[in-house]
Amino acid sequence: MSFTEELIEEIRLEFPRVEADWRGRKRIFFDNAAGTMILDRVARAETAARLDKAANESGLDHPSTVYDESRDFDELVIEGKKALQDLLNAPSYENITIGASTTDLIFKVAYALGRELTGKENVVTTYNEHFANTGPWLELKERKLIKEVRFVKIHKEDATLDMDDFGKQVDKNTAIISVTGASNLTGTKSPLKEIAKIAKKAKAYYIVDGTQLVPHAPVDVQDIGCDFFIFSGYKFFTSAGGFIYGKGDLFKTLRFYGLFGYGTPYGTLDQAKFASIKAVVDYIVWLSHKIEGTPKGSFSKYSERKRACKIALTAIEEYEKELSKLMLDGSGKVPGMTKMSHVKLYGIKDAKRVGERDPAFAFKVDGMKDIDAAKYLWDKHNVALRFGDLWNMSTKLYNVPTMVRASLVHYNTKQEVLAFLKGLKEMAK
Repeated sequence: MSFTEELIEEIRLEFPRVEADWRGRKRIFFDNAAGTMILDRVARAETAARLDKAANESGLDHPSTVYDESRDFDELVIEGKKALQDLLNAPSYENITIGASTTDLIFKVAYALGRELTGKENVVTTYNEHFANTGPWLELKERKLIKEVRFVKIHKEDATLDMDDFGKQVDKNTAIISVTGASNLTGTKSPLKEIAKIAKKAKAYYIVDGTQLVPHAPVDVQDIGCDFFIFSGYKFFTSAGGFIYGKGDLFKTLRFYGLFGYGTPYGTLDQAKFASIKAVVDYIVWLSHKIEGTPKGSFSKYSERKRACKIALTAIEEYEKELSKLMLDGSGKVPGMTKMSHVKLYGIKDAKRVGERDPAFAFKVDGMKDIDAAKYLWDKHNVALRFGDLWNMSTKLYNVPTMVRASLVHYNTKQEVLAFLKGLKEMAK
């Protein structure tokens, strides 16, 4: 499976602001881990839903209206859930619902699980986490609903999890294991299926923050074996909002507060989010039909839309590996990040291991403040990226309060990577 230059051009046409911002300034958008560009079809679907399906819900189980516009709300919700069901290979659309963000949804899960605990238990997470996956558990500790939060160490040389330490952190009192699918800072992936075995042995709830995984690779929640899988829409080509998968009857058996459709409600959430996420899945399906060289019989355990999602996202993963290799090693007279002595790169640096990382690259430039490095790349080379602690725990382990991060997705190009590397090379002067 491959991305041709013609296909990349078609892909970029699907994103109205990928070439230039609304002011008309052309730029290279390398800030995708903070929020991707939005698909044109998503903006149109969301706007249409706000205009045409603005009436409140009727209610699937206990209808409270008989007029069409209200029923349209319910149909919109189901269609969005079914799209996510196929994207994630969930058993049923009833395993899917929405929230405000990943942070919001992990807090909701923590609230529900906290009501099941005695205060003697511990939660195990890692030093690769976004604060979204640490704050909720630290809150449980502060409220004395758990005894402690334990953080699994990472190997500093490549930001991979120390799985020996993981085994040591989990014990008979571990009630919850919550990990990121991939670091939002370094891009390093977590061995999710290996962690699932640890969680199963410990009889612990297993939660995956999939925000930095979903845009970059195919996801199968049943294959992962998690109890909850959560991600944010604005990092997956749509607007703000979060989405959650819950295994089996967990949405019904746990006592949630404010989870859309379950537990104690606190109001109606934005139904247009279901239209927007369905439009993203429609785009993924469209992309699957554009992919060249799909082997016959591939993904045979999936059918129809589920199979299309796996084809497209596998192709995205393969293309992004090419971008990552180029970022690391460069090409010809343009050195990669690993070849620049004035650049300190964090995470996996070996181009042969790009399958273990997503295309997020955290770095420091010798002799320059992060803000100055970011400003140079923006002013001189039109590269938009981000700097700071980036809401990630591992900066504490590295003893580096802030870093610069370049983060890519599949609408980025090799030409953009080379332009970024040329700018980075200039900083040696």
